[in-house]
Amino acid sequence: MTAKHHDPAAPPDLESLIERIQRDFPGMSTQFQVAARYLMDFPAEVPIASMRQIAIQAGVQPATLVRLAQSLGYDGWNALKGVFIQSLRRTPKRYAEQARHVIRSKNPREVLSIAVATQTGNLRLLEELNRDRLAPAVSLLSKSRHVHVAGFRASFGPAYTMHYLYRLFRASVSMLRGDAGSLEMELRSMHKDDVVVIVGFAPYSNESLRVVQAARQAGAHVIALCDSIVSPIAHEADCILLFPTESTSFFPSSAAAVALVEILVERLLAKAGKHAVEGIKIAEDQLHQTGAYLNIK
Repeated sequence: MTAKHHDPAAPPDLESLIERIQRDFPGMSTQFQVAARYLMDFPAEVPIASMRQIAIQAGVQPATLVRLAQSLGYDGWNALKGVFIQSLRRTPKRYAEQARHVIRSKNPREVLSIAVATQTGNLRLLEELNRDRLAPAVSLLSKSRHVHVAGFRASFGPAYTMHYLYRLFRASVSMLRGDAGSLEMELRSMHKDDVVVIVGFAPYSNESLRVVQAARQAGAHVIALCDSIVSPIAHEADCILLFPTESTSFFPSSAAAVALVEILVERLLAKAGKHAVEGIKIAEDQLHQTGAYLNIK
């Protein structure tokens, strides 16, 4: 019997695995597509469930999962599952668990040093994660008829920053807020040739997924700013910009997300050119004239 050899082209990590599946998906058989879509939609289930359980939940035979793994270059299901197990270390811990760790911290100086180092690492990763992703996102936004920005719960801050800064030199930018249960009404404003920018990190909100689904139904493009290429809001996105959320506190950090937004808006301004600069000047003059800023002499 000839032994099966591990294909060196087998994706070594979860992100590259998802990229491979997305690339090969159109040419897969129907059963492979069903199984692959389940793996992409529910990556957290793969490390903790048996192959039989996953097959039942996905609606395929266990043998389909084995053949899918082999078609992707792995020896079998266990090798494919191992990639998902490795990704567990990136899964955000529950807030209460992290909070217990925080209150056990002793040395304030040491805590500050570690926290600063962690945030520095987050910011440094932005270049590596988005080196080839930023330009397509800028191009798509620059060509759009209208830009809708959304972010819910903890993701609202970076999303609002995007909306506020972009509005300083572009009028056709609006925020999807969903105040007082009005999200469905706001989603009706999406049209073809619009771009929806959705910001989100784990744990992901139901509203963010509804925004992406509504955008697709309207024929609008989607740019996802998120913490993972396998996040629910990234699956249907035309462009994905990534930010890390590592934190020494009890809550995932949004510092890198805000920095990414600032970089994105900076590039949008540069592409827009002198006309955008004039728009900023007008907006700034109006803010001063209306008394929005303190007049300190």
